[in-house]
Amino acid sequence: MMNMRHYLTCVAVALSLQVNADNYRDMKPLVLEVPDMKAELVSLPEQSVANLDLEAPMASPKFDFDFFKSKTNDGVKPYKFLDDMTFVGVPLFIAGWAVKGDKALFRVNQKAEKGGKNNTQLLTDFKTGIDDYTQFFGPAMVVGLKLGGYEGRSDWPRLLASAGMSYAIMAGFVNGIKYTAKEMRPDGSTANSWPSGHTATSFVGATLLHKEYGLTRSPWWSVAGYGVATATGVMRVLNNRHWISDVLSGAGIGIMSTELGYALCDIMFKRKGLLRNDMITDSEKPSFFSISMGMGLGNKELNFEAYDEKVSLHFRAATVVDAEGAYFFNKYVGVGGRLRVRAQSVKDFGDFASAVSAEDFYAWESLQPHYQAAYPGDYTGTDDENMGIFLTKVGYRTESESAWNDNAPVTESYGIVKSDHITEFTGSIGVYFNLPLSSSFSLGAKALVGRSITQELDIDGHAEGNVKDISYTMSLDNRPGHKDADGDPNLSLNDLQYPNNTGEKWSDDWEYLTVGAKSSTSFGTGISLTYRYKSNFSWRVFCDYDYTRKDFTATYDPFHFVQKSMTSGASYLMDLAQTQWEGEYSDGIGLEAREYKSRKYMNYWTLGLSFLVNF
Repeated sequence: MMNMRHYLTCVAVALSLQVNADNYRDMKPLVLEVPDMKAELVSLPEQSVANLDLEAPMASPKFDFDFFKSKTNDGVKPYKFLDDMTFVGVPLFIAGWAVKGDKALFRVNQKAEKGGKNNTQLLTDFKTGIDDYTQFFGPAMVVGLKLGGYEGRSDWPRLLASAGMSYAIMAGFVNGIKYTAKEMRPDGSTANSWPSGHTATSFVGATLLHKEYGLTRSPWWSVAGYGVATATGVMRVLNNRHWISDVLSGAGIGIMSTELGYALCDIMFKRKGLLRNDMITDSEKPSFFSISMGMGLGNKELNFEAYDEKVSLHFRAATVVDAEGAYFFNKYVGVGGRLRVRAQSVKDFGDFASAVSAEDFYAWESLQPHYQAAYPGDYTGTDDENMGIFLTKVGYRTESESAWNDNAPVTESYGIVKSDHITEFTGSIGVYFNLPLSSSFSLGAKALVGRSITQELDIDGHAEGNVKDISYTMSLDNRPGHKDADGDPNLSLNDLQYPNNTGEKWSDDWEYLTVGAKSSTSFGTGISLTYRYKSNFSWRVFCDYDYTRKDFTATYDPFHFVQKSMTSGASYLMDLAQTQWEGEYSDGIGLEAREYKSRKYMNYWTLGLSFLVNF
């Protein structure tokens, strides 16, 4: 039975194969048709920020030392004359020129006067030499990247020509203005302050890095270059070597010179020597990251009232530096934040400086009869004239350095500026708005809220001299009818002599003046005009307004050294005189440190220029 089933299965398979073979018997052979192909040239889209380089990824950069060999890559678009000019350096230079008159020297430096110099500045121990090196950051990066084979905008001949032309134009502008304007530096060293050569040099290098690699490879090269250049300018101000006007004008000259240098080389070289096109981004959203530098206006005086006194500090225009960014959901609205550093330096001590001489007048009025008895003379003039006569008689006030002798109670005194700026650090977040006017221009606005922290102004004092003792006798009259108006015994000084040397020396270092404020909430807004001169790069002119309420505290201690400069007996006499002052002046103006408080509503206006990277 099993054999019969196997037999029938084999017969069925054989019949099936025969039928299938008959179906394919009349089929024609398969013919492969090849389509006609025509060779033609097509243009590829320009590079995009979002796209990778079209170069072979396995090709690693090779060192490039062909300084004199010219090469030009295919498909690179040539530049026309002024094709890359933004003219953004012009408003920067004009802004520096406009605030050039906002200068004033610091208070009298007694140490310098001792040598016969009329130096009206305090010495400062703030000094950094970093700015001497950061001014060359831009060209160092360009040369380093180029030597490493990281291809930028230009080949070596075109790059060297553009850089040389830019630095030559900058040097001509800077030196021509410096030695014509003859502006004195803040530290009084030389009369060649405006404009800042360090800042101009730094911004030339930053613009070189921007043009060679920021525009063609990555926008972060531009951010790095302009960020370091901005920091260089700020350090020149903090080093007391330049005014804010010098830095603004220097930055403008640096940018203008480089743009003009490249424009001239675009005429000379035309297409020759170009290696890469500018990057292109397709995003229509105005999301950005920016760095800014500007000048702060408003609130240039800080007033305190205490001890029946009104005292003031006067300030110069502030230096303002920002880092800011925002993400936009569409063309019109976004969210973001800003970090702002606002440094405002003191012009002078105002009433703080004059308070020392006022104390001398109070002491003169209290003890004048005794001084006249010890050193007779014509004391019929004003308090100031009488004090001068007395000090000249005792050999304390003289006109020559040789006469400033070892008998003086104070032989040397000066101030050391730890910080001559009130600096505010503000972090803010908020909403950003954008209104497109054209493909290149747009208006912007913002509404921010944040927190402001203040770094205090800090000036230390140093004094040294001879320890003095005062010879005197005192008599107490407690007889009826001889008491004063308050019913207290009459206390009088007899045989008062000018302080005599004890043979000992003294010196003192202390906090002369500190001015600070508590942290506070800050509100800000502003308007701006943005020029998008490349698809992913923009320049922005802005005007910001910020408001905050500050609780300021000033601690003033001009006579801290007096306790060290006298014996205990002499100090007792000074305490007695202080008691008399406190009786005559209800709030008391003694030799102790004084603390002033002031609540002030701060209204800040900032005018500035921003460099933006658009994403």
